[in-house]
Amino acid sequence: MTEQETYDNFLKDFEKIINTDSASENLDGVAEVAAFLKDKFDALGLATEITREGERGVPCLKACTPSKNGRYDFMFIGHMDTVFPEGEAKNRPFKIEGGRALGPGTNDMKGGLLVALYAIEKLKAEGNLEKVAICVAFNGDEEVGSENSRTWIEKTAANCDRVFVFEPCRPDYRHVMHRKGGGVVQITASGISAHSGANPERGANALVELAGHIPVIHTLNDMDNAITAQCNVIKGGDKFNIIPDHAELTVDVRVGTREEADIVTEFFKKLPETNYVQGASIQVSGGVDRPPMEYTDKTMAMWEVLHAEAAKLGIDSAWISTGGCSDGNWTAALGIPTIDGMGTVGENSHREDEYMELDSIVPMINIVANTCLTIADNQ
Repeated sequence: MTEQETYDNFLKDFEKIINTDSASENLDGVAEVAAFLKDKFDALGLATEITREGERGVPCLKACTPSKNGRYDFMFIGHMDTVFPEGEAKNRPFKIEGGRALGPGTNDMKGGLLVALYAIEKLKAEGNLEKVAICVAFNGDEEVGSENSRTWIEKTAANCDRVFVFEPCRPDYRHVMHRKGGGVVQITASGISAHSGANPERGANALVELAGHIPVIHTLNDMDNAITAQCNVIKGGDKFNIIPDHAELTVDVRVGTREEADIVTEFFKKLPETNYVQGASIQVSGGVDRPPMEYTDKTMAMWEVLHAEAAKLGIDSAWISTGGCSDGNWTAALGIPTIDGMGTVGENSHREDEYMELDSIVPMINIVANTCLTIADNQ
């Protein structure tokens, strides 16, 4: 198959899955994308299955080549869900404009799903697929935290030596080697209600109690921007003339290392020891529940091969760190070398002006396939 034929076929498949609504909440739409991709992997001779994971029964697709004594050289991770609601594809269908593909999920991350598929197709077409053992794992709930598929991902990853995550590659071919971990902290303040005019001295204002903690929490942001703690939602009070006895604060926390996760955990553990309103108190729940994606010497060795293969194509690739999380956080935390941003190049995820650069399709397919083959040949 020529590169032009690969490109043309990719766009046909791309239009199909972009025009299929697959919000995380739309399990039928996710299942439709999974079934479409399953047929494609079946045609390549992979062993495939679609399972329903977790309490919600989230569709997840696994497609594997023959293993090497029960293990795989690579795990290809991707997610089939998007953040866009049902009806988005009809309102904003796939289209090509100025060298870019537009539509819901073009960048995050349906382009990446097809890069994984077509890299395997390239290896097979060139007679090299038997040299590389690959296990594909596409889930359907990444955009809502992978709560139902995390165990499935980790169980699958346990038999894999390396991981490529097919989230979008950043402009100028910048891949992702490090991601922050993070989570949500919920702080609930309890106080005493009272008439705000007649007898305010009998009350204990839960909102004021939370207000005292917010500047303290904000000091976590002063650590070289490695740890962030953003107080993003506060709720409390019902009527203007009643002192509120209940209020809630939601904090988004991010950390760059496991050591920083420990710092954040200890910080919030001690937070209830201080109060600002007599008669009020706070309770803290949640915390860092997604570990950071950290790189190791083995990850760097894998990167050097990828970088060299890109250079052979005239591409000066680079890697970055980002504050966002992906399912690569889970696999890296297991000690498996993980590189993210292996999908097509694009930008503006989760926005209506999201796009994918069309001229990145064939290069990314070649980079992935060639990197896998080089590593498999030299191990």
